[in-house]
Amino acid sequence: MASRMNPEPLVDDRALYLDLAEAETLRLVDLEGLYQEQAGAVMGVSRGTIWRLLFSARQKVVRSIYEGRPLVIGLPDSPDES
Repeated sequence: MASRMNPEPLVDDRALYLDLAEAETLRLVDLEGLYQEQAGAVMGVSRGTIWRLLFSARQKVVRSIYEGRPLVIGLPDSPDES
């Protein structure tokens, strides 16, 4: 799995951070085609949690594309980065 994606052109160097749960939710629902209930069972969380993770992850991906910002999978190295 990639750990970082950089849009071209890079308009804003402030990275967006996709946490591992968000990335896994995107994989299960959007790549593997599972329903939210199924993804929740795989991850051991409720469908509501899957919905929130999916909403947040998709928003970050779209912001990365439209705002020209890097997308990093994983947590920031320091609390100042977000």
